[in-house]
Amino acid sequence: MATGMSEQELIRRNSLNELIRLGIDPFPPQTFEVNAKASEIKSGFPGDPSLFQQVSMAGRIMSRRIMGAASFTELQDESGRIQLYIKRDELCPGEDKTLYNTVFKKLLDIGDIIGITGYVFITQMGEITVHVQSLRLLSKSLRVLPIVKEKEDTVFDAYTDPEQRYRQRYVDLIVNPGVREVFVQRNKLVNSMRNYLNNKGYLEVETPVLQPLYGGAAARPFKTFHNTLEMTLYLRIANELYLKRLIVGGYDGVFEFSKDFRNEGMDRFHNPEFTQMELYVAYKDYEWMMSLVEEMVEKIAFDLHGTTVVQVGEHQIDFKRPWKRFTMYEVIHHFTGATIDGMDEESLTALALSLDVPIDKTMAKGKIIDQIFGEKCEPYLIQPTFITDYPIEMSPLAKKHRDKPGLVERFEAICNGKELCNAFSELNDPLDQRGRFESQMELGKRGDDESMVLDEDFLRALEFGMPPTAGLGIGIDRLSMIMTNSPSIQDVLFFPQMRPEKKISE
Repeated sequence: MATGMSEQELIRRNSLNELIRLGIDPFPPQTFEVNAKASEIKSGFPGDPSLFQQVSMAGRIMSRRIMGAASFTELQDESGRIQLYIKRDELCPGEDKTLYNTVFKKLLDIGDIIGITGYVFITQMGEITVHVQSLRLLSKSLRVLPIVKEKEDTVFDAYTDPEQRYRQRYVDLIVNPGVREVFVQRNKLVNSMRNYLNNKGYLEVETPVLQPLYGGAAARPFKTFHNTLEMTLYLRIANELYLKRLIVGGYDGVFEFSKDFRNEGMDRFHNPEFTQMELYVAYKDYEWMMSLVEEMVEKIAFDLHGTTVVQVGEHQIDFKRPWKRFTMYEVIHHFTGATIDGMDEESLTALALSLDVPIDKTMAKGKIIDQIFGEKCEPYLIQPTFITDYPIEMSPLAKKHRDKPGLVERFEAICNGKELCNAFSELNDPLDQRGRFESQMELGKRGDDESMVLDEDFLRALEFGMPPTAGLGIGIDRLSMIMTNSPSIQDVLFFPQMRPEKKISE
């Protein structure tokens, strides 16, 4: 047996060679015209059978029941599965029965991609079926799909190990049709959001992924080097500062669906590469942005599910407006009984320790508050809830609160125990912004590797004047998890980041 090749894979290689010997190209270059999908036939045939008397389909063989001179095969295309009826004497009307007796019965396998033509009928068992009149091999599968048994025309698969599924998403999509639907729903979600923003008249833009300075969020970046420019560059952690530059430039509303990258830990809510949509609208504030978020997410839920109520795990989450609102201080008091307004860093440290909230010496006042909220409050916020009015230490890019000293005009939407979006009345005072950046640099000296850096070009842009602006960042992956009832971020990413695959020793 060839090194690293299973017995079944060796049989398939032998079948490949035999097909070639018979003059059959296992990977033919010709196109194959398709005029019908499995789902279209199943939904349309009962209404008007005359429309399906000359169908042409292509897809994978997913099961076979060979009964001498006839057989039933299940074909899977993009839309689903349908039964095929193949009769030897009709497929091979002359004396040469090689196509059926040798090729179809012996050399084709589950997983092979075929093209067929025929007509649709209903079997005595009442199943809509395609009576095959011609068959062509379009691609030979050299590996065995993880299908372990068949019973009463139903295919059962054993492909449930998450690591296998995420590493070999192509196999996952073949044998687990529900996975394909998750990504169809994700696409609908993005289109719903994009249409909503386009209808508002906002401009979709593109900003750099490679940046000379990283900014717009508290995160550790990925670093690379550009040989021609002889300079260090960073993969963006957010696109906020570039979008604000466009507001300075005169656009009233801009948005971007951006791939961002953060060199941080991984769990079922975090992947180092993720997608978010950021929106900035001039002459608006965070109160206005809260209303937009409610309206937009409510619309997305209805577009995907026909209702504002979405099942997420054991919870039914209702996105119908209005959502509940609490200030950061109110929600911490509600869940811990502590009143943190006016507490200094030393008092907050003592409070965190008394609540068994993990902190370290690199954390200043803002991060300690964030830790308390994340540990003691956030996991219990299941229905969509706005948390508003954050301490200034937590929000170096947000505008000072107009009525509450020490706070900023910021909100996060929390849903199913996790942050869904983050938004500000954006800081447009360049002098205040410089001071905030300088405070962030001091945190960096304390060892905070997620502190922001000072961006002189962004400050220069602010000095030309940025109008009052509302900004929003909403996580597409997190929202997709909720809208598709997926427990892990890896379930809504086609190809999540994985550790290097362990090689099987010979």
